[in-house]
Amino acid sequence: MAVTHRAGLKARATPRRSLALAGTWLRQGGAVFAVFVWLGATGCAGRGTGSQSSGASPVLSSRFIYETAPFPSCHASTLVETREGILASWFGGTAEGNPDVGIWVARLQGGTWTKPVEVADGKQSDGRRFPCWNPVLTQTSSGKTWLFYKVGPNPRQWWGMMIESSNQGRTWSEPRRLPEGILGPIKNKAVWLKDGTLLCPSSTEHEGWRVHMESTRDARQWKKTEVLNDGKEFGAIQPAVLFHPEGRLQILCRSRQQAVTQSWSEDGGRTWGPMTRTALPNPNSGLDAVTLKDGRQLVIYNHTPRGRSPLNLALSRDGVAWESSWVLESEPGEFSYPAILQTRDGKVHLTYTWKRQKIRHVVVDPRKLAMR
Repeated sequence: MAVTHRAGLKARATPRRSLALAGTWLRQGGAVFAVFVWLGATGCAGRGTGSQSSGASPVLSSRFIYETAPFPSCHASTLVETREGILASWFGGTAEGNPDVGIWVARLQGGTWTKPVEVADGKQSDGRRFPCWNPVLTQTSSGKTWLFYKVGPNPRQWWGMMIESSNQGRTWSEPRRLPEGILGPIKNKAVWLKDGTLLCPSSTEHEGWRVHMESTRDARQWKKTEVLNDGKEFGAIQPAVLFHPEGRLQILCRSRQQAVTQSWSEDGGRTWGPMTRTALPNPNSGLDAVTLKDGRQLVIYNHTPRGRSPLNLALSRDGVAWESSWVLESEPGEFSYPAILQTRDGKVHLTYTWKRQKIRHVVVDPRKLAMR
């Protein structure tokens, strides 16, 4: 697949439509964005507002993947469905950016999470050790599980690594460095296209925050696009991919501009249009999104221009007009860097950082996420 950047492709306009029950438009820093009141939002995982304020909770279960662990701090979880169930990974250590931070994995078996196991670290052949960052799990059609992650002193200098498993995450290969200039999926899941290409949403931070896409079929031969934004009008990273009819794709990105940004592809990811602002606020925090089996788009994100609480779900039919759906967390604290996945049984699984201390796993019934 020839993956190139076409700057002249027009993105669809984002109309100013209602996202929640009550809201207003606010101007800050020269930019206009939506700020909405989440009515009745109190407490922690599973408290509803918006279209669910008087309906049944969509939350089927909510728990921590572990209660105690060999590391005090964790972040950046990822999820994948294997042939046997759910596999989760994250980075953990004394604190983000410390050399002892490694990549940890747990498996959901019989309704119970296994004890976390460290499967990768940043040890180098010369004795140095660097922190690990942002694991991303991918399942192949052959049954292998790929785990992409980054190693390096900071996000401006890190490089791409991967390991793989042939037994649903029980054991893992030796680590392998990705080709020079290839980072793999940077935070959010890679997606398989109909032609067998793995499309990896990626970004860099060493020359401004800039988004690009990488693609591969075998995790050995890679292609990459040019950057989709200049890092000036929009400083954006960590895209999430959504599918639309007729081969159209959309990415939603974390940004420094207090809003989720987007770019559209009209040809299945070969070329991308200019980056634009959406109506969703963003406090410079990671998000994730998924296209549901019924065609709706579901995003998990922090609905605030500052801080990392609350943590919210919003739905859209077209990726443009978004409606509030559920508030997962609203108490003070950090609830961030979510991952979202719809499994074969139709349920939606979410994981996210809980106060940097634990990873919370929430299962949602998307049929109970109603839209007006």
